[in-house]
Amino acid sequence: MLLRCIQAENMKLKHSVIYLAFIAIPIIPAIMGTFNYLQNLELLKSSWYSLWTQITLFYASFFYAPLIGIYCSYTWRLEHTHNNWNHFMSMPVSIVDSYLAKLLCIMKVTILTQLWISVLYFIGGKLAGLPGIFPPEIVFWLIRGTLAAAAIASLQLLLSMVIRNFAIPIGIALVGSIAGTLMTNADLGNFWPYSLMMLGMNSNRNENVLASMSDTVSYFISVIVFFLLFFGIAIWQLKTKDVRS
Repeated sequence: MLLRCIQAENMKLKHSVIYLAFIAIPIIPAIMGTFNYLQNLELLKSSWYSLWTQITLFYASFFYAPLIGIYCSYTWRLEHTHNNWNHFMSMPVSIVDSYLAKLLCIMKVTILTQLWISVLYFIGGKLAGLPGIFPPEIVFWLIRGTLAAAAIASLQLLLSMVIRNFAIPIGIALVGSIAGTLMTNADLGNFWPYSLMMLGMNSNRNENVLASMSDTVSYFISVIVFFLLFFGIAIWQLKTKDVRS
């Protein structure tokens, strides 16, 4: 049943504007970061690492979570129109399968987004005249940031489910990301879900902020806890609350 639910969600996303957002929006932080790097070459001496700090400064702090928010709001758009909640709640499949299918489809688009930002990062590096290819550590940081996105997607999907307005959850993601920057700078990033992608992607840092084993373990525990917390709340809401109105 889960596979059928995933196929149904993929059909909804096919030829949708969500892919326009996925293509267009990451270009903005890539351009801003590359431009910022070129304007500060006398200070940024670490080649590919320095370019990474500038692109992720904008991408992870202002664009990544709102992008996931767009994906989640669009995923619930159909259910929030007319009486489609009645159809969603009465489908002959489990609530868990229906909800998990949405979450998995969002993660698919998020993975594509991460791959796209890595391509833009490489293009930016070549345009900036950087030699060779980017360091292998960047791939690991991208993977960590993608895992953190699972926690954010779990939260944003919950918000988009209970809030009928398309834009409000996206605005929450933006505010949460800005607050996440403050929490990360205060070394409290593991306690705020929107900080996890910044920590995971080593945003605006040359050195690995999760270099120690204890930091890495704490990070992944936070990702798992936040993911399960928001996923559990969403399933509880669907099973016990009247969300169809």
